[in-house]
Amino acid sequence: MVGYKGLFILLFALFQATPKTQTILFFGDSLTAGYGLSTEEAFPNLIEKQLLKKGKKVKVVNAGLSGETSAGGLSRLDWILKQPVEVFVLELGANDGLRGLPLDQTRNNLQAIIDKVKKKYPQTKIVLAGMMVPPNMGKEYTTSFQKLFPELAKKNNATLIPFLLDGVAGDAKLNQADGIHPTAEGHTIVAGTILKVIEPLLAR
Repeated sequence: MVGYKGLFILLFALFQATPKTQTILFFGDSLTAGYGLSTEEAFPNLIEKQLLKKGKKVKVVNAGLSGETSAGGLSRLDWILKQPVEVFVLELGANDGLRGLPLDQTRNNLQAIIDKVKKKYPQTKIVLAGMMVPPNMGKEYTTSFQKLFPELAKKNNATLIPFLLDGVAGDAKLNQADGIHPTAEGHTIVAGTILKVIEPLLAR
């Protein structure tokens, strides 16, 4: 017979061996929400399916909201952070750029979002999705906007996705009629780009 001490050790070992479900939160705008598509076709859902296929015990939360700016994201963040998060993917700023909002304002809002996440869940791994804006915004603005994301990632020791829409932006076949939002096929490519970055961050 196994004594109480031996039983305790056995149960503790089994508990330790059981992988905990890791929550990946995608916090963004229409790109994350999957504008023009079903939720199932959007990249957060595609990523969850691929990770589950690989045996990863994960739960993906799609907190994307169409039209969201960095200021809007900051204002709704507290409600979103009601549950623990292991990986927080921040995909905001594109709408700021398309509206030509002051870059200092965008930078401050994104920094405030990162600060809030870190304060509430210090162990959370932050991933920052890099974005670009069209050249018609002016060379100085577009260049400074693009630099904003790697600068924030470096400052906060966050993991950077250099450009979220890499391989998708500018390709008419992979974007909807507005030329901004990816098609279902485009979201599949975006999901692959993100997976390469976040999969190494997950506990084995």
